[in-house]
Amino acid sequence: MIKGYRLSIKWIQFVLVFLSAYPALLAAQAQTPSQFPGGAAEKIVTIYGLKIHYFEAGNGPAVILLHGLGGESSNWAATISPLSQKYRVIVPDQIGFGRSDKPFINYRVGTLVDFLYGLYKELKIERASLVGNSLGGWTAASFALAYPEKAEKLVLVDAAGFAIPENVDPHQLYALNPSTREGIRQSLALIFYNKMFYTSDVVIDFLFTQKMIAGDGYSTQRFLESIARREDVLDNRLGSIKQPTLIIWGREDGLLPLAYAERFKKEISGAELVILDQCGHVPQVEKAAEFNAALLKFLAEGTSSLK
Repeated sequence: MIKGYRLSIKWIQFVLVFLSAYPALLAAQAQTPSQFPGGAAEKIVTIYGLKIHYFEAGNGPAVILLHGLGGESSNWAATISPLSQKYRVIVPDQIGFGRSDKPFINYRVGTLVDFLYGLYKELKIERASLVGNSLGGWTAASFALAYPEKAEKLVLVDAAGFAIPENVDPHQLYALNPSTREGIRQSLALIFYNKMFYTSDVVIDFLFTQKMIAGDGYSTQRFLESIARREDVLDNRLGSIKQPTLIIWGREDGLLPLAYAERFKKEISGAELVILDQCGHVPQVEKAAEFNAALLKFLAEGTSSLK
């Protein structure tokens, strides 16, 4: 028991669908399109010779949801349904994660930007609003800088992207690619404010099993090494972002503290900041209702016709 929650298989699957931020979390692999929220259709597109898995739901202006390091499309399960009532929602497993192909390459944010550009081309998207969590936020901001004409609005959710401080040992990053049960527990404790996500041995064992079969630990490690090398960082570049930008941040984020949100707001002209209390690194999970309300309000303000 966890404070009244019965640890049934159904509850464990619920937790897995909503967790994010490292390779163990692949619950969506057990889902079928009919089980995914919002009536989303499961699809595959070939980009640069590789298969990219994604979900799509709804009609209207295009909105692309980008998961974080080691995450995948199901990290947005609580967002897809409400968003798809008014928008065409596209939720990819980024290259190297989820059910997309995982080539043995030196992954970096530039890789994700290239594949996002390819996704636009293959799906015939002219412009879209980009919503990115953590590494996905870094990707969204980088894409807006590289292809400003293709990015309508930006929503940066506990986004990464700034160079790690000089006084931080880059090897500390590698803890974000855990290979032990205790490592998984420690990572979750940084990601979530709500203790129910990391205090159950049953959940930890289940997640450890998933990590062992996930197959994207290599991708995560290469990304961490790229971050350690300070490749593709956003430092001294954000002033060029002209798109309307919303920053959403969990006040208790144990990975990227609130000071980073303030820095994004300061460096992106006109950016709005919404802070969610009692919330960690993945607001779309821990504070789904508040997150969705802020997102929908922002997208509705002056939205143009997108394809």
